[in-house]
Amino acid sequence: MSQPFELPSFYVPHPARLNPHLDQARAHSSVWAREMGMLEGSGIWTRADLDAHDYGLLCAYTHPDASAEVLSLVTDWYVWVFFFDDHFLDVFKRTNDRVGGKAYLDRLPLFMPADPAAETPEPTNPVEAGLADLWRRTVPAMGEDWRVRFAESTRNLLDESLWELANIDAGRVANPVEYIEMRRKVGGAPWSAGLIEYAAGAEVPAAVSGSRPLRVLMDAFSDGVHLRNDLFSYQREVEDEGELSNGVLVLEKFLECTTQEAADAVNGLLTSRLQQFENTVVTELPQLFADTGLDAREQDRVLAYVKGLQDWQAGGHEWHMRSSRYMNGGGAAADAATWWDPFAIGGVGTSALDVLRSGGALGDLAEELGSLSRTGPVMKDWAPTVGASPVAALLDVLRGAGASLESPGTGLVGGSRGDVEPGVRRARSHAHVPFQAVGPSLLPDFRLPFTVEPNPCLDAARLHTIEWAGRIGLLEARPEDPTAGVWSAADAADYDLALCAAGIYPDASAGQLDLATDWLLWGTYADDWFPKAFGRPVDLAGAKAVRARYLLLMPVDGEPGAEPLNALERGLADLWERTAGPMTAEGRSTLRASVDTMLEGWIWEIDNQAQNRIADPVDYLEMRRATFGSDLTMSLSRLAHGKVVPDEIYASGSMRSLENAASDYAALMNDLFSYQKEVEFDGELNNAVLVVQNFFDCDYPAAVRIVDDLMHSRLDQFRHVVAEEFPVLFEDFGLDGPARAMLAGYVKELENWLAGILVWHRDCRRYREEDLLRHFGRDAAGEAAEQAVAPAGEGEEPAASAVGALLVRPTGLGTSAAAVAGGPGRVAVGS
Repeated sequence: MSQPFELPSFYVPHPARLNPHLDQARAHSSVWAREMGMLEGSGIWTRADLDAHDYGLLCAYTHPDASAEVLSLVTDWYVWVFFFDDHFLDVFKRTNDRVGGKAYLDRLPLFMPADPAAETPEPTNPVEAGLADLWRRTVPAMGEDWRVRFAESTRNLLDESLWELANIDAGRVANPVEYIEMRRKVGGAPWSAGLIEYAAGAEVPAAVSGSRPLRVLMDAFSDGVHLRNDLFSYQREVEDEGELSNGVLVLEKFLECTTQEAADAVNGLLTSRLQQFENTVVTELPQLFADTGLDAREQDRVLAYVKGLQDWQAGGHEWHMRSSRYMNGGGAAADAATWWDPFAIGGVGTSALDVLRSGGALGDLAEELGSLSRTGPVMKDWAPTVGASPVAALLDVLRGAGASLESPGTGLVGGSRGDVEPGVRRARSHAHVPFQAVGPSLLPDFRLPFTVEPNPCLDAARLHTIEWAGRIGLLEARPEDPTAGVWSAADAADYDLALCAAGIYPDASAGQLDLATDWLLWGTYADDWFPKAFGRPVDLAGAKAVRARYLLLMPVDGEPGAEPLNALERGLADLWERTAGPMTAEGRSTLRASVDTMLEGWIWEIDNQAQNRIADPVDYLEMRRATFGSDLTMSLSRLAHGKVVPDEIYASGSMRSLENAASDYAALMNDLFSYQKEVEFDGELNNAVLVVQNFFDCDYPAAVRIVDDLMHSRLDQFRHVVAEEFPVLFEDFGLDGPARAMLAGYVKELENWLAGILVWHRDCRRYREEDLLRHFGRDAAGEAAEQAVAPAGEGEEPAASAVGALLVRPTGLGTSAAAVAGGPGRVAVGS
């Protein structure tokens, strides 16, 4: 059978290394699989099948430094997970037996107790027998935090197989965002990351295991593993097995393009995710270490974990090139796989050196670095060392050198060989010129089927919120308070947040609508102020200090909050008292976390400004939910439901899918409306349209079409979850009438949320060109651009951070923004 497409040239920046204990692991896994009943007689595999798949080779490549004993155990885990995949396919997927599949999956968590001493049931099949044995042999070496995380990732891998089964049964191909999210669970790479911690002796400290940098590293690693696998396995999965869960197929349907073009686009996304991994290591991990105070030993464990993730990527690629399980004949990949230079600089983050392959003006630098790698320390033998500054220094050199590269046009899905050179892709992400004139925002036809009548208390809420904002001091500039005066009263009236609240909450009482409007006004105002205060010049320390202050204003256990020091703090303290006062401690904790998620997102945007970096598309969309404040507004609705609906429902995959789909539609809608405001008037680069332009190297109208298609694929998913997944979820959990009615009401609330946000964007006076010219002043954008690029005077010190300003100014936080705080009528972006 001929291949359906030619494999592209892969970005493989790290050389694969082979564990010397390979033969021992192979021999052990064969014996173990037979003991567990996975070979002859299982109806799934024979010894010949197992030998051909060669999972020992996979593990020897992906865990090159593991001891013989550890490598054998890890290989057993992979034999088990691949056997599970084939067993579930044969018994349940091919027969579309969802009921039997659910019963089968429900038993497996019983073999993974958090307490290693707990009893487990008697296994009834090879999958259960293998899991019981592996859990018993692995967990004594690991801490409780790891056991909980690894058990969860294993359950996700098992349980989300039902999602694949449901899609096969419905003949449905997922949309790209849904696919990326679900593939992480089904594909098992987070599970593999947990085994890396075990194999590398690098258990991630509990203090940082849930942090954004560690979460992004695992997600980027996972996406890289899965997208690579999709390219190699397309022929087997789609053409032979009838699978619909394959990234090439997903993009083929979404982009309406050829299989080759879809494969090239998947490869481009794979490259982007690997570069996201590298960027996170170099730019976010050092700050995480400083913020959390990890000691040297803990930092070493994190860095060893990072190295383990890199080893897995390189080894996984090599195994795919060799395994009989996958399509790997010929093509560009065969040439790319031999590119590795045995003298190349390796180690954490140094895959950026692939920029040297672009040639041209970088030839001398390449030669110089090549010479250094031969005469000096070779970083490919890197061992975790705290403060590994050569990595950051090399990336700084390369980023500066690569910035002059010109990006070739590649169309919507790349050129004939798929991805542009990885170095060119990286340089393009950092080459955006702010304040470009783009003209009025192009708006598609928003095909939203939901409508809502505004709350009858709208006019009163409009009067109330202007009065409230004036009373707490937001709407009048004062030299001693840099948080004040970003908007005038006229601006606040133009932005009409009451209109948004009246659509989102059409049935709220007058008091409830006033409170909701005040939250929206405070959040939108603060989102405008953040980049104004901390984006130019960049002041990440000041932004983080403000976040810490805001958390002090939101006490959870009934203790008094901090004394507000400025207008924005007074507003948050007032909102917290009015909202959280009647709540339980659990509810206050949930609400506080949702506000903090939004603040974390704003700091991420400032960090992108600091790097002048257009975000990776996956990272952008996932963080956009935070920056848009979706979790805050949705959590307020959920908290109002009380305990009628079990917490497990809100944590379910279907519920998260529903909420994420709604959030994405609204956030992308906002990016379409705000494109001119953000790109031309504010010099922003955190906008989905710009992200798509950068990723596909396409023009503005083409990017709008892609964003519009993505929006409506998310809307289709929202409706699919309601129509197809919720009835199954209700049955699975045995929900009674009141709980079902509450969830039906929640769906209606989300529909109102979407409809109300669309009405607000269309009718407020915030995004139209004539309103932008009036709010900014005709020369405002040009002035801002000049300020952004003007060099410091001779001998002039950089602007002081907000933290330093706290020591000399009586108003406290945020005073570093005093030099750039505008008066009435001047707005800095944030939508």
